[in-house]
Amino acid sequence: MRIGELARRTGASTRALRYYEEQGLLAPARLASGYRDYDERSAATVRRIRILLSAGLGTAVIAEILPCVVDDTVVLAGKCPELVEGLARERERMTGVIRDLVAARGILDSLIGLPLAGGGSSPLPL
Repeated sequence: MRIGELARRTGASTRALRYYEEQGLLAPARLASGYRDYDERSAATVRRIRILLSAGLGTAVIAEILPCVVDDTVVLAGKCPELVEGLARERERMTGVIRDLVAARGILDSLIGLPLAGGGSSPLPL
């Protein structure tokens, strides 16, 4: 299938699909005319890429994960255990960022006079 059809089937823009190819995440065949020719597996690969991007992962990490996916999901299923540890560390990093953002939001809430989470009414010290 050509790039426009893959874009329609996956909801990704043609620009995004070209970027995925540039990053080594997709490898379409090339027709004699120079047009990209994607196979049926490409749609599943694009869906995986989009899920992993929405999880906050960069394309370099996604390039490592894609060969480890064993079916139509993004579950690693023990095929690449070394990646699971790295992803667990990334999850913990994200959890810390979320915690910091929630605390920052609480401070802003107190500065603009919104009630503090947990029912307290006194502003936080600056």
